[in-house]
Formats: sequence, C-alpha cells, structure tokens
Amino acid sequence: MSTSKTIKSALISVFHKDGLEPIVKKLNQLNVTIYSTGGTEKFIKDLGIPVIPVEEVTSYPSILGGRVKTLHPKVFGGILNRQDHEGDIAQLEEFNIPQIDLVIVDLYPFEKTVASGATEEEIVEKIDIGGISLIRASAKNFKDTFTISSMEQYAAFLDILTADNGVTSIAQRKKFAAKSFNISSHYDTAIFNYFNAGEVPVLKVSETKAQVLRYGENPHQKGYFFGDLEAIFDKLHGKELSYNNLLDVDAAVNLIAEFKGEAPTFAILKHNNACGFAQRNTIQQAYVDALAGDPVSAFGGVLISNMEIDAATATEIHKLFCEVVIAPSYSAAALPILQGKKNRIILVQKEVVLPATSIRTCLNGNLVQDKDRITDTLKDLKYATDTRPSESELEDLLFASKLCKNTKSNTIILVKNKQLLAGGTGQTSRVDALNQAIEKANSFKFDLNGCVMASDAFFPFPDCVEIADKAGIKSVIQPGGSIKDQLSIDYCNKNNLSMVMTGIRHFKH
Repeated sequence: MSTSKTIKSALISVFHKDGLEPIVKKLNQLNVTIYSTGGTEKFIKDLGIPVIPVEEVTSYPSILGGRVKTLHPKVFGGILNRQDHEGDIAQLEEFNIPQIDLVIVDLYPFEKTVASGATEEEIVEKIDIGGISLIRASAKNFKDTFTISSMEQYAAFLDILTADNGVTSIAQRKKFAAKSFNISSHYDTAIFNYFNAGEVPVLKVSETKAQVLRYGENPHQKGYFFGDLEAIFDKLHGKELSYNNLLDVDAAVNLIAEFKGEAPTFAILKHNNACGFAQRNTIQQAYVDALAGDPVSAFGGVLISNMEIDAATATEIHKLFCEVVIAPSYSAAALPILQGKKNRIILVQKEVVLPATSIRTCLNGNLVQDKDRITDTLKDLKYATDTRPSESELEDLLFASKLCKNTKSNTIILVKNKQLLAGGTGQTSRVDALNQAIEKANSFKFDLNGCVMASDAFFPFPDCVEIADKAGIKSVIQPGGSIKDQLSIDYCNKNNLSMVMTGIRHFKH
C-alpha cells in the first residue's frame, strides 16, 4: 500500500486562531471535508467556508460547559482506524464513522495561565482534555493521519499542503507525530509540576526552547541551551552567548542577587568565580575598585552591576576587553560607549524569579537540590571569641560571607573596606585556599593588615587562623561545627583576633 496519503477530511479544534485562515482556505480549495467544534467552527463559518459540527457526527451536543466535545467513539474511531485493516474499515461502515485524515489542535494555554497569576479554578479549566487526546490519537496513527499540534506548526504545514495539493508522505506524518508527542509530554509535565509543587521527589523537566550554541566548553563539544533567555535578559548588543559565557552569566546573576537594593556594587567574574568585587558610593568607583582586585584575571571576564551603568562607568569599562556586561539599565550616554566593541555582549537584566532548585547530571542519573537561599545576616552570628569585631569589620565579614557562598569550594575570601582583595578558589585544602588568597593579594600590593577572612566551611585545625594572623588578618567568619573548633577559638583569643560563627556551611562544588 502506498505510504502517500491524500487529505480528504480534517478535524480542527484550536485555541489560537492566528495563522489558521490560510490553512482553512487551502483545505477548502482542495475539497477537504472539515469538522470542527465551538469557537473554531464559528471562525470557519465566518470565513464563508463549509464546516460540519462535530455534534452532527456524534449526535451529542457539547456538554458540561464545553468540557466534553470531541470525546466520542465516532471521533476517535475516525482518527485511529487503520486504513489497511479490513476489520477497521468494516467497523467504520457499520457504525457510520467518518474517516479523518488530518487533525489540527492548539491546546489551552496552561503554562501562560499559571504564569499570569490566575486562580486555581481558572488554571484547572485550562487543562486540555479533548485536545490532548486528539493529538495523541492522531499521532499514534501517523501511518494514516497527519497531526498539527500547535499554532507554531501552521506555517510549515501550509507549505506541505500547498506543495503537493494535500498529499502527504509517511516521513512528514511521522515527523509531525514526533512533534506532537513532544507537545503532549511537555504539556503533561507542566501540569504535573504545577500540582506537585515539589512534594513528590520526582524529576520531570521539559524544555522546548533550544538554542544551539557555537560549541560546548571546548570547540570539539556540541552545546545547547534549553530555556528562555529573553525572559531574563534584553540583549542590546554583541555576539551570541557561548556555553562558557552562560555559565559565567549564571554565576554573576546569582552573586549580584545577594546585593540587590544595596549601595552601588560591581562584580567581575572569570570561570564562575569573582575575581573583582567592590561596593562604593558610586558605581564608577565600585567598578574601578573591583578591577583593582585582579586586573589580570578581569581580561575577557563577565561584568555585572546591581544598578544602572552611567557614562563615566562605561568609559572605564570600555578600556577593558570583556565578554559580557550586565546591568538593570544603562544611561543613554553609556550605551553607545559600550557598543564601541562589536562583539561585546550587553545585557539588561530583568526582574525574574529564578528556579528554586538546581539539576546536574551525575553518573547515570541526576542530582537535584534546593539552591542555597540562605544569606548570612547579623542576627545569625555567634560571637565565638573574647574580642568582638568592630562595626566596620562586621560589615566586611557579612560582605565576605556573601562572596564566599558564591565561590567554588574549598574557598577563602579576603575583604577590606567592602572590596575583594583576593580569593582562594577550588582548592583541595583550606590551607591551600588561604595561602593562595594571601599570595594573590600580596602580588597586587594589597595591605592585608585589618582585613577580614571568610571560609565556606569550618576549620578542622587552628592552622588557618594562625596563617591569617601572621598575614595581618584581624577578623574571621566561618560556619563552625568542627569537633576542634575550640583550638581555633583559643588561638584567636590568645592573639586578639575576633571570630564569628554562622552555623551554616556554604559549599559550592
């Protein structure tokens, strides 16, 4: 039997009518019999095109306020019958069931309704039952039936319809069947996640927007981003974001969120870690002092601000080669300056709620966890030593703690006057992390006397506080919790260092 099929009849039941008119007109030109329901039926009638109400096929009206329209054996028999199966064809004739060669459905907008802040009753009514069933049935029977499952497929289908005057190939029908099951599985995933709200430990992820990246971490690796960048950023200028750009941008966004609503704050990130960070009275000075933290690593970095970037700041930034600049806004004078480099990516960050969980592949599965949403505050601190930090030291300690939380473990962060002096990142021991931070700060001629130190986890021995003391560090913030905490406390008491404990570890692997 030929795998090519001529569309002779169609069932159309859609939510969105945009783009449907040319398809309906083309079907009419091809003498295709059209069945329809409700608002779609009226839409077709208003075009002056003949349409048969589904009620005439089923002998049942639309009932329960429109909840049940197409759920009937005569509808699904017309879709699911196998045209090369004698028994199926005989039953179509026996029960007077019309053959249906084409199904066009566009589902109720469940996700958009949820995102709009609608009531639960409104959301539940946007769970499509008949439509999703029609999609699954016709996609299952792709050998004989063509399925259009979204308004986004209208244009492509019209091209097929026009090219061969209603004749479709098995390859085309199977391709659109795959698209249909993608639509239906994504739809059901969205509904489950809405009802589940994290209560059942089940991982269901469905992202239909895929952006093909130039490559992955390295040129020999393929890379994709699944998500909606336009919901988070307005891209004003520059080349496309790469895989590595996106990882750095993610780290930058999470870091700067810790300083939302605070004084002008600027961060420079490289390989997911801050290499420069400062908070000042102006955003220009915050950038200048952030850059001073490590002007070498800043080359090719990702820059982010917690407030509008003005012309003075843009002028300073323009002197540096950087991949990405992110801010909530840019002054009219700042933007042309930053656009002076053709490939520099300029992003406006929007107010968006980011996912509360993180997912990463691990072995032959996935690791899922809540994001670290705890930010250490003044009320969380336990004063562990006889010497207490001064008010300015407390501000620096909390500042350093936020930075430490967003830096790869093992990490030590050194801060003075709300400026990152240096960090030891991703080290296999805390001593190595501290020595790296001290060496780096010294290489840029920073005076460590009076600076503070943050650690992402406890000190198992007093060696770190001893090294810190000899480097001039005067105050320490750490989670505590080691069975040998007292050894570090005793050293601090003996040498007039202050130490506060938070009780919260901030590992970041």
